[in-house]
Amino acid sequence: MNKYNGLINIYKEPGFTSNDVVAKLRGILKQKKIGHTGTLDPDAVGVLVVCLGTGTKLVEMLTDHDKEYIAVCRLGVTTDTQDMSGNILGEQPVNVTKAELHEAVQAFVGDYDQIPPMYSAIKQDGKKLYELAREGIEVERKPRKIHIGAITVLDDSHLESDHIFTIEVKCSKGTYIRTLCHDIGQRLGCGAAMQHLTRTRVGAFNLETAITLSQVEEMRDNGTLSEAIQSPEYIFRDLDKIHVKDSARVLLENGNSFRKDNILNEDPNGVNDKEFEKEMFTDGNMIRVYAEDETFFGIYKYDERTRMFKVDKFFFEK
Repeated sequence: MNKYNGLINIYKEPGFTSNDVVAKLRGILKQKKIGHTGTLDPDAVGVLVVCLGTGTKLVEMLTDHDKEYIAVCRLGVTTDTQDMSGNILGEQPVNVTKAELHEAVQAFVGDYDQIPPMYSAIKQDGKKLYELAREGIEVERKPRKIHIGAITVLDDSHLESDHIFTIEVKCSKGTYIRTLCHDIGQRLGCGAAMQHLTRTRVGAFNLETAITLSQVEEMRDNGTLSEAIQSPEYIFRDLDKIHVKDSARVLLENGNSFRKDNILNEDPNGVNDKEFEKEMFTDGNMIRVYAEDETFFGIYKYDERTRMFKVDKFFFEK
């Protein structure tokens, strides 16, 4: 049985890969079942949501969440990695006004066919692109449709003096911010590379609540770590919540389906969501399921044909 189960918001510091963070947490927490929800480059910092124990069932789901970043971009330079950690491929003079910058940036808002960088973990013919890149091999990459919800220029005060600007980006999964910086530079005709990246949000997790690995160790030692771990149900709080009678608890504990009449009818303190009862019993509807004592069992889906609620994501551990 895992000692820690749920989601923890880690502030990834520079110099660590996302896998480094997972490896260090396995040592700190003395458990193996740990996974991260979206790679950050070693030089990047910010929110890295890590799943612990039963929370690892949410890795794929959390990877799909929208994300927000703050990126510092430098115009006039292109590199093989599309950020300033790479080898410089070329430098060009910069004659870009603030108005031209703002116009170029906004051109990328909405759906956008982005060609992934060679220095990425995407696999092609069974090999990661960055492995090919390190061998000096460049292959054609198919563009992938991503979505940019919004781009805000936070700082353009150093545009003329240092050719640097800072943007905030709200985007879908699969977006490479260094590629976005590169593409903005291409549009402006002078090239660009990302100088610094901070991930500020993943789904409901933001920078303000992220904790460092050293803080995790401190909290483990003083017995307060559970305060930093969100239950797996945290990301499902928008779903209806129901309680199942104690008489049917054995069904829940074994991950079995249950019927409508197993749901607790008495509702003294508004424990069941009844406002949308009709929608609750619609085929495919997802709900959070609890025992009478508030033990969270998981996410169940209603099957109209069998009139049963079936397990979709099961989180209970005996």
